Amino acid sequence: MKEIYRELADAIFPNIEKDYRYYIDYYKDKREKNKVVTRFAPSPTGFMHTGGLYTAIVNQSYAKQNDGTFYLRIEDTDQARKLENGVSEIIDTLNDFDISFDEGPINENEDKGGYAPYRQSQRKEIYMAFAKEFIMQGKAYPCFCTKEELDEIRQKQIESGSSIIGYAGVWAKYRELPVEEALKRVKAGEDYVIRLKSPVTESKKIMVEDVVRGKIEMEDNYIDIVIIKGDGLPTYHFAHVVDDYLMGTTIVIRADEWLPSLPLHLQMFKMLDLNPPKYAHICPILKMDGQSKRKLSKRKDPEGRAGYYIEMGYPVVAVKEYLINLINSRFEIWREQNPLLSYKDFDIKLEDMSKSGALFDMKKLENVSKRIIKNMPDDEVFDLVKAWSKDHDKELYQKIMQDETRFLNSITIWHKNRMDVACFSEIKSQFNYLYDDDFVESLEKCDMMDMPYFSDILEDYLDGLDLGVEQSVWFDRVRQIAGKYNYAIRPKDFKNNPSQYNGSIVEVSTFIRLALTGRKDSPDIFEISKFIGIDEVKNRINRQIELAEK
Repeated sequence: MKEIYRELADAIFPNIEKDYRYYIDYYKDKREKNKVVTRFAPSPTGFMHTGGLYTAIVNQSYAKQNDGTFYLRIEDTDQARKLENGVSEIIDTLNDFDISFDEGPINENEDKGGYAPYRQSQRKEIYMAFAKEFIMQGKAYPCFCTKEELDEIRQKQIESGSSIIGYAGVWAKYRELPVEEALKRVKAGEDYVIRLKSPVTESKKIMVEDVVRGKIEMEDNYIDIVIIKGDGLPTYHFAHVVDDYLMGTTIVIRADEWLPSLPLHLQMFKMLDLNPPKYAHICPILKMDGQSKRKLSKRKDPEGRAGYYIEMGYPVVAVKEYLINLINSRFEIWREQNPLLSYKDFDIKLEDMSKSGALFDMKKLENVSKRIIKNMPDDEVFDLVKAWSKDHDKELYQKIMQDETRFLNSITIWHKNRMDVACFSEIKSQFNYLYDDDFVESLEKCDMMDMPYFSDILEDYLDGLDLGVEQSVWFDRVRQIAGKYNYAIRPKDFKNNPSQYNGSIVEVSTFIRLALTGRKDSPDIFEISKFIGIDEVKNRINRQIELAEK
C-alpha cells in the first residue's frame, strides 16, 4: 500500500526530490539552543494596522527582554491581494517606529539571517516536500471538488441540519477515494487541491494551553482543510506550521483572531511528529463606538492605521509607550516609579495581558505624548520637528530653514514647562501667533472688550513700552497700569471683595495676551513679545484697540 501512496505523491510533486527531513536537518541548530525566538509575520496587502504594530512591539520586546531573537517573516501566499512594494511598506513602517528585527527581509529582494528565504512565496518547494510526506503517509489527499460541488455540499448540510458544516466526515467527497483512482485523475491532468486528512472525524473537545489565557477547552479540528492550493502555494495554516518549526519559533505571539485555529495547528504538528511552539493569543485593540466597543478599524478610524501617527507627528516613543501601557496596564505605575528609565527597560508579562481587549483612547495617547514632549530638551524637539516637517509640512520646513536659530527660540517659548503639544502637526495652528506673518489680520472682537477701560489699559501699556528691560521690571509696569484703573494687583483681593474692583491683574494681563495671541491662554506673554518684536506688538495691540472701538 505504501508504494501506491508514494506513486501518488510522486505524480503530484514530480519535481520535489528533497525529502522533508532534508529541510529539518538543513535549518536545525542555526541558533543557540534554548533561545527564545519570536516572529512578526504580516501579509504585504496594505498599510499596517495599529494592531499589527502592537503585535510587533510585543514580539520584539519579549524577545529582547529574554535575550532572544526576533525575526520578520512575510506571509505572501495570497498572491491576488499582494501589493507592489508591500514588503517595503512593512519594513519602512517598522523602521519608522524603531522596531528592528534580527532576521528577515531587508528590502523587496534581499534577506538577512540563516533561515532564508523569509518570504513564503519563495518557500514553495519546502511546503511541497512536507505535503508530499503527508501524501506518502496517507495523511493528505488530492480533492477534485469544483466550486459548484462545494457549494452543493454546503447547501445540503444546511438543509439537513447537519452538525458538520464544512468539508469533513461523510461530506468529504474525495476523502475515501481509492488511491489508484486518485492517481489516474492526477495523471489525467484534472484540477485538484491537497487536503489534510484529519484524524478526527467528529466533534470532540480537547484542552489547549495558551500563555495569555491559560488552559482552554476547545473543539478539535475535524475539517479536511486545504493545505496546498491549486496554484501550488500553501494555505496560511499549513505554511505556519512548517515555517514556525523550521525557523525555530519558540513562542507564537499573535492576534486572537487565530485562536480558533489553534487546535488545527497543534493537530498538524502532531501529525508531522514535530514539537509545537508555545502560543500566546493577544486580544484586539478596541474602541468605544457610542455605548459599545468594537475593534479598532483601519478603514473607519484614522488612528487604526500605524502610519497615521507618523503623518501627524506623534513622537515614536510616545506611541510605543502608550501601546505598551495597553499591553500591560501596570506600565503606568512603573513609569511613575521610573520616570528617567527608557520604556525598553519595562518587562512585558504575557500572562498580565488583557483577556478581553485593550481600549484605545486618543486622549490618553495625547496626554502621554504631551508629557514626553514636555520632558524633551528644546534641541531634541527642534530636531524632531525639523525631520518631521521635511516630509510632512513643507511650509513649516521652509520657515525652519530660513532661520533655524529663530525657530529654536520659538520652541523655547511654547515648550517651557507646558504640555500644549501632542503632535507636531499642531504647532502651526496652536502657535500661529508665532509663525504666521499676517497674524494681525486674524484678530477678532472678544467678550473682554466690554470690561471697563479695556482700550485705555492697552493704550497705556503701549505708551513707553520697553521690551529691553528685565521681566520683573516689565511686570511692575503692568501692575501700575492695573492699579491705575482699579484692577486688583493681587487676584485674591479681587476674589475676597469683587465689588470693590473692576477686576484683577489677571484680566489686565489677559487683555494684552488677547491682543498678542488672540487667546486667553498662552505661554509667557513677555517672551512672546520679545520674540515677535516691538513693532509687531504695537501693530497687534493697535488692531485690538481698533476692534474694541468699532
